[in-house]
Amino acid sequence: MARKQSRIDPDSWKEIPVTEGSGNVFADLGFADPEDALTKVQLASHIRQVVKRRRLTQAAAATLMGIDQPKVSALLNGRLANFSSERLMRLLTALGQDVEITVRATPRGRAQGQVRVMGTAAP
Repeated sequence: MARKQSRIDPDSWKEIPVTEGSGNVFADLGFADPEDALTKVQLASHIRQVVKRRRLTQAAAATLMGIDQPKVSALLNGRLANFSSERLMRLLTALGQDVEITVRATPRGRAQGQVRVMGTAAP
């Protein structure tokens, strides 16, 4: 049976209001501590990259990081409520990654500082 293809009128897109994001989805969604939430997600993403790049099983990753496999599963699936940023940094170092923290003055025009996780996971 042939499916009827629907056509979307590009002119109707103009009617959809768009709000530019702040760069932190957690702030945009009204989370209580958006900077910490974003930092934790970025650190967990680096852990995920290392585990994937090294082709580690969850059990092998757990052994390297000194935690149990269910915690690795939670971490890799984005369930980060039981992980602090500090703990995630320790897990990265257990996986053989260097974590560097740099403190510097904010640029002019921005009153409040921000926390950013930068770099790529190395093999």
